[in-house]
Amino acid sequence: MREWFKNIGGRRIGKIACACVLTFALLFSLCSACVAKKQPDQISYVIGISQANMREPWRLVLTQEIREEAAKHSDVRLVITDATDNSEKQIADIQKLLDFGVDLMIVSPCDVKKVTPVVSDVYQSIPVIVLDRVVEGYDYSLFIGPDNELIGKQAGKSVSQMLNGKGTVLELCGSSASQASIDRSEGFSSIIDETGDIQVEQVHVVSESRDSAEDIVRAYGTHLRDIDAIFAHNDYMALGASRALKQLGYEDIRIVGVDGFTGENRGIDLVRRGIIDETITCPTGGREAVQYALEILQEVSGVPKQVILRSHSVTKENADAYEAGLNRSYEEPDKIIDVGYAQVGTESAWRLANTQSIKTAAKEFGINLIYEDCNQSQERQIEALRRFIEMDVDVIVLSPVVDSGWDEILEEAQEADIPVLLSDRKVSTKKDDMYMTFIGADFLEEGRRAMRWVAETMEDPEECVRIMEIEGTVGASPSEERSQGFKEVMQEYPNCDIVYSSCGDFTYEGGKQVVEEYINSHDWDIDVIFSQNDDMALGAAEALENNGITPGVDVKLISVDGARSAFEALIDGRLNCVVECSPLLGPQLMKAIKDLMAGKELPLRIITDEKVYTQENAQKYIRSRKY
Repeated sequence: MREWFKNIGGRRIGKIACACVLTFALLFSLCSACVAKKQPDQISYVIGISQANMREPWRLVLTQEIREEAAKHSDVRLVITDATDNSEKQIADIQKLLDFGVDLMIVSPCDVKKVTPVVSDVYQSIPVIVLDRVVEGYDYSLFIGPDNELIGKQAGKSVSQMLNGKGTVLELCGSSASQASIDRSEGFSSIIDETGDIQVEQVHVVSESRDSAEDIVRAYGTHLRDIDAIFAHNDYMALGASRALKQLGYEDIRIVGVDGFTGENRGIDLVRRGIIDETITCPTGGREAVQYALEILQEVSGVPKQVILRSHSVTKENADAYEAGLNRSYEEPDKIIDVGYAQVGTESAWRLANTQSIKTAAKEFGINLIYEDCNQSQERQIEALRRFIEMDVDVIVLSPVVDSGWDEILEEAQEADIPVLLSDRKVSTKKDDMYMTFIGADFLEEGRRAMRWVAETMEDPEECVRIMEIEGTVGASPSEERSQGFKEVMQEYPNCDIVYSSCGDFTYEGGKQVVEEYINSHDWDIDVIFSQNDDMALGAAEALENNGITPGVDVKLISVDGARSAFEALIDGRLNCVVECSPLLGPQLMKAIKDLMAGKELPLRIITDEKVYTQENAQKYIRSRKY
């Protein structure tokens, strides 16, 4: 545990004093807090938990899971506060927890915008794990949460199959202010709209409770004759709907809920008893939060920036198997793990650093890495994957050159019972279960960060800004999502406009060529260049200099990646901003492989830690660059 605790006078307080502070605080300050009793000299870590509320059933389960996981570690103590859905109280709770000297804080925010600055401040002092609702920016140690849009899509597929693509659905949504409910509804609609013959009636259940849902469905009365299925945004509303249907004699209406918790009258139990037809699991992340908290405090290698948890469709047929999986024990494999890795190529300094990171981590984790450089060719990558399948490796890792065209080879790997992990880039497949997880960057956020920097540095918010976009490889997920994120933020600034966009294929020469082609066909009128990687940005800078235009002065130049060469260009004034996309994925990738082989379920996505660098702070960080 840290030997100091932050307070007004900045005094250092030992562990025994910390226990006294905690006891005093519990007796006089935090009526809503609770702490386990134990001798102070046995405490190694004190973890503070700031809950948005302790009223919602989902949050009660979250708190229960945190307690249960922490109870496995006799030297861990929890201090839990309840914000009662009041942002001002949560901000005060967070400050009190910090003043008490907790070693790490877990925050589940009730209002993201209001809590973000506070989380950012706390992050400067101690590690912070954010649960459920991600705060803006990256000023936290780790985010753990579900993909609510995907949960909605899973529900949409289930309902569509139940109705054979035709019928009417009553959708019991949560509060109109709930982002989780909004995301679930959007995901659900995206699937239902594809059928064309399913109609949806939406009702908002503000309290999201069982009783309110029961009252609303009962009020439908004979109109329920026109309803074929109900999609409830949580299992408690699904139970309420089921009770109303039973009272009114409409028990043939199918019901799909969300949460999938174990225990009496919770999702799994309701499915087993036939009260609802299906539940889509929405994990709380409570257990994972404590596990990762200890890894952070113990400085374990490979802890990611974001963990997006996996959801499952649970029916009566697979409920037992699903619950058994929750309780299985994990064992390290007693053999050397063979991993086949199909790398894109060597197109940039970023890629070289990425390859070296993975090779180094494989040695450190004791993994046998079979490496293939596929020289920017999808055909070669597919051939490499087939060789790995023939070799019967334990795990395949793919960094796909493009998004599409992978279904056939991934099905072959699936038939051979070889799990596939995606590193750095994503794929688009017809089925969602073609790969185990994605490990890499949040490309959308990288694009957003680039445009936010443009907005923050505009001298006049009303000035017209002409932007050139230099895109990476056509069809690659970094290219498409960085562009999407950039344009998403740009919509807030109608005076900004991308007047020219062209592909530089993630290479130095490609970036140089894009600028030269524009200069040869236009009078120079560009204010900002957004380059989707460093190599293209540096090539663009050379082209500008060759034509008497000073990069970083006459035109602002923004890049993504953060290689050492880009930092040197920042210091020299040739680049203005670099959004980091770390290539050092090796430790996280190898940790995921170890976890998978031990029998653990991997998250849906594992996102890396990244920052934004400018001319003002480049000198400070360049010495720490490993690539």
